[in-house]
Amino acid sequence: MRSLDFIENDSQRSDLPPFRVGDAVRVHVRVREGDKERIQVFEGLVIRRRGGGPGETFTVRKVASGVGVERIFPIQSPLVTKVEIKSRGYVRKSRLYYLRDLSGKKARLQSKVRDLSELLSPDQVDQRDLVEEEVPEVEAAPEEETSTQGDKALRGKARKRAKAREKVERMKKLGEADAKRAKAKEAKEAKEAKEAEEAKQAAEKAAASADEPAEEASAEVEAEAPAPEEAPAEEAAAEEAPAEEAPAEEAAPEETEEEK
Repeated sequence: MRSLDFIENDSQRSDLPPFRVGDAVRVHVRVREGDKERIQVFEGLVIRRRGGGPGETFTVRKVASGVGVERIFPIQSPLVTKVEIKSRGYVRKSRLYYLRDLSGKKARLQSKVRDLSELLSPDQVDQRDLVEEEVPEVEAAPEEETSTQGDKALRGKARKRAKAREKVERMKKLGEADAKRAKAKEAKEAKEAKEAEEAKQAAEKAAASADEPAEEASAEVEAEAPAPEEAPAEEAAAEEAPAEEAPAEEAAPEETEEEK
């Protein structure tokens, strides 16, 4: 180990996140134009990290209008103000030069890391620790408040699992509420149907009770009315017999006159 390594290590910057080859990053670079300065953002894929110490550099590649553009940035340069990690790619090489011959979907890298909240620079880690130490202790709050504060304190996969559990519990409560509402609705419909059936039966009974007095009155009237007297059969036959003999007697004199 060289004697200057101690000095170099102390002078190295610690405000950049631990990015590596395969990461998609946004590099904020200070650009001077005449008397003015502005921040230019260069977004692309890290295809190489080279060297170490104050001379370490990294290369970022992007495709603009179908043309590949690569820029080399020195890590320790004060012109590089900020580096943001957009996504982390899964690679097994330290030099991704093969991406120069690929385009479209073939040039995409597989990502296995979804949570980037832990990819902080050393300065950000120290600042977070200081903030956590300065926070005073608070008395125990109700269960809901403690659960929300615990979820906020959790990070990464633990926070996702906590949110998933909360979602499952919330869906369970909603399902129970829906089941109760459906049960109450069925009971109400059954009650209404029963009341309607009882009203129908009462109406039928009232109609039947109203028809019974009318039938009894008609039966009494028919019973009180006198029956028509029928003439004996012999008298009817005797009346019909003379009526038939009379035309025969009248026809006989006409024949006698013609003969004369």
